[in-house]
Amino acid sequence: MDPGVVQNLVQQIERKDLSTAAHTWRVVLYTRAMAESLSIDHEQIALITQAAALHDIGKLDLPDHILQKPGKLTDEEFEIIKYHPVSGSARMIDLDVTEEPILDLVRYHHERWDGVGYPFQLKAEDIPIGARLFAVIDSFDAMTSVRPYREVLGDKAAELALIELQAGMGSQYWPDAVEAFTELFKSGGLDHILHYFNDEVTLPAFEHARHVQFDAIRNRYSKL
Repeated sequence: MDPGVVQNLVQQIERKDLSTAAHTWRVVLYTRAMAESLSIDHEQIALITQAAALHDIGKLDLPDHILQKPGKLTDEEFEIIKYHPVSGSARMIDLDVTEEPILDLVRYHHERWDGVGYPFQLKAEDIPIGARLFAVIDSFDAMTSVRPYREVLGDKAAELALIELQAGMGSQYWPDAVEAFTELFKSGGLDHILHYFNDEVTLPAFEHARHVQFDAIRNRYSKL
């Protein structure tokens, strides 16, 4: 996909749900760093990175009163939320996206290694590799993002999140992905992402960092 189109779509997602802004760009950079650490080829990395930016595009089709609900979702509301991977992949197809790594990550990023994820209950290696990687990244970011109800933040939150990921190895998560993410985190390979894209950065600083990083991604892969 053209990087300008990706950026425009991401901005639409951010306007729909303001809480996704820093989250989107953190998971993009986590995805790129993790894929590179696993020596995935550059063309595949470019596609997976684009997909990471657009993983929640299906949320554009969700009702605002559910997506922005401050309290706990009802069972019925959560069933609606669970539809967004299907809606997202349909949007990608409508945009004439044909690259399977993009479609697969958008469609399957909520599947689980043990087969009890959603929406298709794929299991283990039936889940495409990009989605398997991203499930770990998405969960880590969810557990370390600033939330009104979350008292533990920063390094301590990251330590607890890694413990949760390791506890989910072989059930919720692909074990190889957890091991790779943990090693990358402990080596300091993700420190720059946490520093420049944390939820407590002021908006102008965040916008500057986002555009710098997006330009870097675009320049790196535009010639592939």
